[in-house]
Amino acid sequence: MLHDELLEMADPVLRKVLDHPFWAGLRDGSLPGEALTHFVQQDTGYLLPAYGRAMARCAAVAPDDAHSVLFARSVSGTMEAKDRLRAAFADLAPSLGIEPPAEQAPIDPLTHAHCSFFHAAAATSLPAGVGALMPMTWFNYNVSKDLAERHTPGSRYEPWIELYQPSDGYYRHVVRRYLDLADEIGDRCSGHERRTLIEQFSISVRYEWTFAESAWRRPAWPV
Repeated sequence: MLHDELLEMADPVLRKVLDHPFWAGLRDGSLPGEALTHFVQQDTGYLLPAYGRAMARCAAVAPDDAHSVLFARSVSGTMEAKDRLRAAFADLAPSLGIEPPAEQAPIDPLTHAHCSFFHAAAATSLPAGVGALMPMTWFNYNVSKDLAERHTPGSRYEPWIELYQPSDGYYRHVVRRYLDLADEIGDRCSGHERRTLIEQFSISVRYEWTFAESAWRRPAWPV
């Protein structure tokens, strides 16, 4: 199955992402508050909207109605999730002693690159779009699960970790269906398109590391 090949490719990076100082600091409560604010601002303000729009493009070009439905429902779920997470964080931030997200924070250059990658891949072809979009779903599932299982009970960010968890049935209704989708697309596409799907997946996996790294370091970009 193609999804087995993809997940095997992603696994070394996933292990490193789970142990990244950003996620480790979120688990044990040591993460600087500015890092979490930066993450939420970039995630809800830019990355999730770009992800949703890239899925909308995939929904429009997918020849299989079931695939279009999956993408379309994911667009709605993604856009609702970004608003829900942003509002929840804004409400919670004062009790955590950190700044709530700004109304319109500037986009981080690395976030801009990540968003542009989603748009470009989805505009290239359906296999390219599937390869680019799948890692975010897979990493979100695993990162959320890891936060729930390994966080320090009673730590500073435990309330946010609880809010960050996906809805019940997320694996069955979203993650599992995306894995099946990759298999179905991979079986139907040409050898060149299959290689493109795998290549875009490989690039997208590395962007999952970059997003955590950017939130952790928050580099001072020259103006």
